Parts: sequence; structure tokens; C-alpha cells
Amino acid sequence: MNITIASMSNQGARESNQDQTGDIVGTRSACFVVCDGVAGFPGGDLAARLARNTIIDQFDGAAHLDAQQIRQYVNNANRAIRQQQKSERDYSRMGTTLVSLFIDRDYQLAYWAHAGDSRLYLFRRGYLYQVTTDHSLIQQMKDAGHQTEGINSNLLYFALGMDDEGRDASYSDVVPIEDGDAFLLCTDGFWHGVSQQQMQQALHMVNTPEEWLTLMHQALKNSEEQSDTEQDNYSAMAVWVGSPQDTTLLHSLSEAAQFIPLRD
Repeated sequence: MNITIASMSNQGARESNQDQTGDIVGTRSACFVVCDGVAGFPGGDLAARLARNTIIDQFDGAAHLDAQQIRQYVNNANRAIRQQQKSERDYSRMGTTLVSLFIDRDYQLAYWAHAGDSRLYLFRRGYLYQVTTDHSLIQQMKDAGHQTEGINSNLLYFALGMDDEGRDASYSDVVPIEDGDAFLLCTDGFWHGVSQQQMQQALHMVNTPEEWLTLMHQALKNSEEQSDTEQDNYSAMAVWVGSPQDTTLLHSLSEAAQFIPLRD
């Protein structure tokens, strides 16, 4: 199974970039991680780095996908952050979001885990799906059917390092993947500036994951220029399985054919 990747990270208007990205593409399995340090408390960059390093350092790309082992990786990352909180008083409330994707290259399976509001999207057969649900107050209110006008979208009820109430990261089922699947891992600074429609349209116009990120980055820059708010850090990683550009082309041609009138 061929896997191609591209990643980007931008400091935005902040004094520092608290995002961390990492990847391993082994002979049998692959791992992709994006973390975003929680703003408002010191040490967010350290928490993000600890989470990324803990998962990447433990991952074995020569072994097959093991969902229980991956849960242990994430728990160990959370534990590393909690230990650092105890040893450094200034960092006692540090935390980080996490979105991670794991692929078994032999069995063609995917598994993902996330904490906070960094997201994973899956593009399949011409359509883009958000496959993670934010651990945020605004998402909770939406799920409960409440109005969300005026609610700060950055308020999280869970991230790594914030497990006082015994909460855990969210995990997917083990999901079969297809040739042509494209995944996007990104922080909230990225998806706030690029809509799902823009993500999907951009993928219909490119041939590589680098080009996909470049087009979405341009859309984000355009959004930034039209906004009066300070731009957050933003990071993204595109993971292509096989040839998404070919799958997209076939889907586009199929859709177009539906609108071509039959000739006598």
C-alpha cells in the first residue's frame, strides 16, 4: 500500500507556535500525529511535544496495527504530561489537543484517536467527512440541541493533561481503508479558516498532497485577510493512500456524465 504525506505548520500571529506534528511510515504500519498546545496556560508547547514524542517513540512501524497498544500509547502520553505538571509548578495546568491516525499497510485498516478540538477528516469516493467530534463546550451544546451563539468555540472540556474527572481520549473502530482515501489531520486554527467545502473542492483540483495543502493554505490566508481576529497557530497533515487524484477524477467524470443528455 503506497502512502504519501505532506505537512505544514504556521505560527500565525502568536508569539510562538505550540503545534507539533510527527509521522512514521514503517514497512507494515504507519503513524501520524498532530498536537496543539492548549492556550491560556504556560507549557502548552511542552505538552504538545511530550504527547507527540511519547506516541512516535513507542510506535513500531514493523508491527501490525494493535488497537489496544495504541490506546496505551495515548494513555502514556497523557501520563507523561501529568508527571511533568507535578514536577513543574509553572506548568501545572498545561495540556494539549491530539489527533492521531494509524494505518496497517498489509491489512489495509485504519484506526484513530483524538482529544480536544484537533480534527481528522476522511475524503472517500469524492466526498469529505469529519470523522472526529470535538471535545469542546460548543460541541456539547450543539449535541444537546442548545443555541451556541456567543459561546467561545475554543473552550475545551477535555484535552491531554485535563483528566481530573477520569475522562479519556476518543477512539474509532478499526476501519477498512480503500485505495484513493485521503486523510487530513489539522488543528482548530486550520479548520476555522478552511471550510469542509473548500477542503473538498481543493482536492478535486490537485495531484499531490503538497498541492492540496497549498490550496487550502491559500484559502486560509484569504480568510485571514478578511477577518479582524488574531490568527491562531495552524498545522495540518495530508495522508494519501494510493491515488486519490485518480479516484477524484473518476468520481467527477461519473457526476458529469449524469448531466450529459443522451444522443439519438
